[in-house]
Amino acid sequence: MEEERITNKDIDDEVIVVVQEENLEDKKKMMMNKYGDGVAWKRGAMLGKGSFGSVYLATLKNPRSRYSCLPSVMAVKSAEVSVSGSIQKEREVLSNVKGCPNNIIQCFGEETTIGENGVMVYNLLLEYGSGGTLAEKIKKSGGKGLPEFEVRCYTRSILKGLNFIHQIGYVHCDLKPENILLVPGKGGCAEFRAKVSDFGLAKRVNVKQCKKRKLEPYWRGTPMYLSPEVVKDGVQEHPSDIWALGCIVLEMLTGKPPWDAAKQELNAEDIMRKIGNELPQIPSGLSKEAKHFLKGCFVKKAMFRLTAEMLLNHSFVEGLQVDGGGDGVEEMVEVEDINGIESILVVSDTDDEFSCASLSDEGSFASEDYSVSYWSEGDDEEIGEEIVSQFREEQKLGLDESKGIISSNTEADLDHAVVQASLQVSSPIPPSTTQQYPVSFIIAAGI
Repeated sequence: MEEERITNKDIDDEVIVVVQEENLEDKKKMMMNKYGDGVAWKRGAMLGKGSFGSVYLATLKNPRSRYSCLPSVMAVKSAEVSVSGSIQKEREVLSNVKGCPNNIIQCFGEETTIGENGVMVYNLLLEYGSGGTLAEKIKKSGGKGLPEFEVRCYTRSILKGLNFIHQIGYVHCDLKPENILLVPGKGGCAEFRAKVSDFGLAKRVNVKQCKKRKLEPYWRGTPMYLSPEVVKDGVQEHPSDIWALGCIVLEMLTGKPPWDAAKQELNAEDIMRKIGNELPQIPSGLSKEAKHFLKGCFVKKAMFRLTAEMLLNHSFVEGLQVDGGGDGVEEMVEVEDINGIESILVVSDTDDEFSCASLSDEGSFASEDYSVSYWSEGDDEEIGEEIVSQFREEQKLGLDESKGIISSNTEADLDHAVVQASLQVSSPIPPSTTQQYPVSFIIAAGI
């Protein structure tokens, strides 16, 4: 009888486990169907949840359709329409920063679905980071940090995205490892490429009003990654993102946040007090380049902090191939008034990073009066011959009209003079063969 009771108990336990597993599956399905599916995609498992919404894995209903402009796998950020203001703001920002697809997470559109009980749900269709977040990558290191070469690759990729964001007049305001997604690389220096994501707190900076430093009644972002000017003065501009980048790089190298709150038992107020009065400690065991890079980020006065453009030329990240198609460093485009133009032109060295948008008439960088011509060294001889022949024909026509005939000796002397002139004077490209490019002159600030 005792053996029978034991056997029956084991069977009961197995039944309970099966029922619990079935309940978990039902809960997962309920969560997946809570916000409904899209027209062309179906909602999968939840990837994460934040204060502004939930992120789900989504797959296409018909992935083989040749007419679909969506990838087969996406990440869908969802929230009820009534509380989706932050996600809709992110959509607006992503539509303006889509010219840098290799370093900023891509947005494939938006869609409204019907959730349970007829609730309207706003969905943002985003690129899926199969490598997870940078925070998860750091956590897997077990507090030891990532190899420095890998950190350099991630840092350069983040910097390129950040530089583009700053160029078009935005401040991210919430840069942290949780908002850096890892996507498979394409022959770059690391297995994954880091991409900047989550623009829900991003704001636009009016270039003409930057000097006025308008104070805000609140700060945006996570206390751990705030800069001194944000904590003290409520000023959150481009240098604030650079400080946050330094915090991320330090965390990648050491495996610990810049202010180790868990170890020191610090709350948000304690962290902000330390940010206002101290500088993050840079370990002595780091390389010379890494320490110098971090010091350029951790400058207390925002006006002396290095910019993203300056840091891209730093020896810590310079020359790395973060993409498969070469270094792909974008040429800087100076925008005097971000509100005065409709779009800008960004040129990179690689085809896969080339982004071109039409310029408005008011904001055109190239005009008939100001243009720059480029040619290769191999074209010098050909260009010189064309100039000589054109010059010769013009002279001959002038002489024919005045004298009607030219002697062979005079022609020989003219040829000699033309050749001498072409050797002494640099040869510009004829106007008919010139190409106009947007150009700006940037003077690096010295400290």
